[in-house]
Amino acid sequence: MDLINDPWPWYVAGPLIGLLVPLLLIVANKSFGISSSLKHVCAACLPVSKIPFFNYEWKKDIWNLFLVSGIVIGGIVVSFIIDLDYIVSINERTQSELSNLGITNFKGLLPEELFDWK
Repeated sequence: MDLINDPWPWYVAGPLIGLLVPLLLIVANKSFGISSSLKHVCAACLPVSKIPFFNYEWKKDIWNLFLVSGIVIGGIVVSFIIDLDYIVSINERTQSELSNLGITNFKGLLPEELFDWK
């Protein structure tokens, strides 16, 4: 298994991510995650808030906002780079059962007969 190019199995990647959060909190006294970033965004948008939960020095954790910004920008960039018109590999028996239900287009991530994003 190539550790750089191959996806890691869930039973390795999941615990590593799960252990990273408390380790970062214990070692660096930093919270890590998207929900804590939402708190920082609210504190930044409401600098003189009547809500005590948002009255703190959010600028010391600005790195967390860069993390969330990178996730959003990365998702947008990748959506322009990848080809979304590939055919999903589905078992032939499942395809025939779906065809009986009226689902015949297997291009993209979701069947157009069920989900129309336009």
